[in-house]
Amino acid sequence: MISTSSVLYSKNLTAGEMFVVPRGLMHFQMNVGDETALIYTAFNSHLPGTASVSSNLFGSKPSLPDDVLMKAFQVNKTVIDQINSKFG
Repeated sequence: MISTSSVLYSKNLTAGEMFVVPRGLMHFQMNVGDETALIYTAFNSHLPGTASVSSNLFGSKPSLPDDVLMKAFQVNKTVIDQINSKFG
């Protein structure tokens, strides 16, 4: 997830673990294992809050992994590098 101050927090989970994302924060999940993963999602509100998507995704510290951005936007690394260059 990415905090409101653009800090990236990541965690690799194992079977039986859970991860809570505070309302309104930018987040993603990615299966890095070889087996199929099962995810349960629950929301505590129909009002999710707001986030600045572009600065959260491309301005986080540390930066999001390029492979995550490439999969999310279905573009190659060249496009991601071009966008990242705008956010320093």
